[in-house]
Amino acid sequence: MLPGPTNVPERVTRAMVTPSINHRSDDFVDLYEECVDNTKKIFETDGDAVCLSASGTGAVECSVVNLVKKDDKVIIPVNGEFSSRLAQQIEWAGGQAIKIETEPGINATFDQVKEAFDNNKDVKAFYCVWNETSTGTMINYLDRIKDLTSRNDSYYVLDGVSIVGGEELHMDKWGIDIHTPFTPALPVLYAYREAMRIMLEEGMENRIQRHRICSDALYSGLSAIGLSPFADENSRSTVVIALNYLDGLEDKIFRDTLSQKFRILVAGGFGNLKGKVFRVGCMGEVHRYHVMRCISGIASTLAMMGYDTDAQAGLKVAEEKLKPLDSL
Repeated sequence: MLPGPTNVPERVTRAMVTPSINHRSDDFVDLYEECVDNTKKIFETDGDAVCLSASGTGAVECSVVNLVKKDDKVIIPVNGEFSSRLAQQIEWAGGQAIKIETEPGINATFDQVKEAFDNNKDVKAFYCVWNETSTGTMINYLDRIKDLTSRNDSYYVLDGVSIVGGEELHMDKWGIDIHTPFTPALPVLYAYREAMRIMLEEGMENRIQRHRICSDALYSGLSAIGLSPFADENSRSTVVIALNYLDGLEDKIFRDTLSQKFRILVAGGFGNLKGKVFRVGCMGEVHRYHVMRCISGIASTLAMMGYDTDAQAGLKVAEEKLKPLDSL
């Protein structure tokens, strides 16, 4: 249940051992074109799509070094580890990062973003980390940003590394821009193609609803056993559930016990949140089994460490929240 790397479907793993081909051959053209076509379907765009054989951070950095030049003004909300890193990348590229800083767990409001645009008429781009996995927060006003970037045709760049496929993304409708180069890594492209086939077979609407239902069950079930979500209710992510540690609960002992006794992996906190929160991923193929087993394992671990928890209460409320999965 880590919030990345997520569980990899067996079909994707098998695709990675496909024999290599000449990346200048017609076979590669067919492979790459299918990857591009499916990427455009998932991102809902008629624009150009480029498939990078790099990490998500590599793709984000690629956009920075291609768009941001010396003294360019770039507006960016900052409320966690990854948005802080992105702001730093912008500054390393010579840009002037206009940071809208908020406390971890709370997103900048749309009005704060609008104020930044009002005060910087010559802004070159707006960057944002859609889903800040370090704090379990998600920005909910992406569809309104184009009204601001369209004022002077500034770029709108979205880091959706951890959430695309788990929440709605309407790239053209929302006016999002992206520009990147690539080098082909064939096993990754084969795996990428297979992963997209799985997503499209499920249907994007069904997939997004599954993530929302499962995250609701996790938030509700884990709250029922005595834990509290870290992120502000209006800022909570549907793919990363960040939870406050109970008083006296030791991070390493808790996560090690959960892993060793119940074979469930969760992530700790970043930076100032290290030892204060842990993070549960609600990503990829997550379904009823994963949610119920996760709640049960966490409740049992807490009980083993001397905390009074009601596992049955958590499982009962989660099961109720999961019922809509039957209609997907």
